[in-house]
Amino acid sequence: MHEDIDALPGERQQAILELLRQNGRVFSAQLAVQLGVSEDSIRRDLRDLASQGLCRKVYGGALPAAPDAPPLVARHAQQTVQKQALADAAATQVRRGDVVLLDAGSTNSAIAAALPGHMALRVITNAPDIAMALMARRGFEVSLIGGRLDPRLGAAVGAQALEAVAALRADVCFIGTCAVDAEAGLWAVDGEEAALKRALLAASSRCILVATNDKLGTQASHRIGSVEQIDVLVVEADAPDIHTAAFERRGVDLLRAAHV
Repeated sequence: MHEDIDALPGERQQAILELLRQNGRVFSAQLAVQLGVSEDSIRRDLRDLASQGLCRKVYGGALPAAPDAPPLVARHAQQTVQKQALADAAATQVRRGDVVLLDAGSTNSAIAAALPGHMALRVITNAPDIAMALMARRGFEVSLIGGRLDPRLGAAVGAQALEAVAALRADVCFIGTCAVDAEAGLWAVDGEEAALKRALLAASSRCILVATNDKLGTQASHRIGSVEQIDVLVVEADAPDIHTAAFERRGVDLLRAAHV
């Protein structure tokens, strides 16, 4: 079997992808033993898979690649039931009178809709769609962070937005992420987006991260921060134990959404 896989790199790479799917991450040294090839061969395989966008190469091995991030308008139509369940769970984390920093994103738009209107919340957001939705409801004081609007992100980013966030102090932040891993941390696919998310984290006393299953155990191209900066991770009811256990080992509080 080892000789067959060694003779056919394509089959070996498929075996690596299957192990990556099963285990959430792979290590070069272990793969070399399992597949009966040299670590150099495994590293070449991982480079090839990474160049195709099928994984993210990290020190000593690889993680799954972050899911594709289509424009916000398209993301609003994806996984709507799961996102609503996540939003309902996340909204329980606010307290009366909180100043809430609400990052852009389709899941965070669902959180905006789920926030209670009777708790005198002040919501500050860089997402025009979130600001407009909350303006239409009673019980919220809404502030919109200015800056260059990125239509794909549906958010204000850039120097002006960073300057505005640096002058803020919030009780809680709901931050969006393209990828999150218990070891590698939080990631975004856009550099300006990652910079703003780092500023949102720095401006908040508590961080709530909401993640669909496809984002768990993955990595993207721009690092936002470490898992130690997350106070509560809200996951789907059926989030894989292999990922949730890893976050719990790092001291992250987990909140599972209701079954849908």
